Amino acid sequence: VLKTFGTIQSPGMLSFPRPGITLALDFAYGGRKTLQLLDELDKVVRQSGGAVYPAKDARMSAENFQAFFPRWQEFAQYVDPHFSSSFWRRVSHTNNLVTV
Repeated sequence: VLKTFGTIQSPGMLSFPRPGITLALDFAYGGRKTLQLLDELDKVVRQSGGAVYPAKDARMSAENFQAFFPRWQEFAQYVDPHFSSSFWRRVSHTNNLVTV
């Protein structure tokens, strides 16, 4: 799937849409070989100033997330430590689980 986004920058701190083109690709899982391919594609995206859509990527690293979404720390102040996802803990390098 290839889509073109408009020229208006989103005001959202973690918004994926940004001016440019988005490309969605589906691959058959072939183990380590597929994961290595995805790592290489992540590098290309980062080097070109793009981003991977986090809702559709179950393996995104903290390093990539923080590069793709430079305003993530602004968002972090709104995260409730009593209600946080494993995704957020992985990409923000926090383990602020609160037990009651």
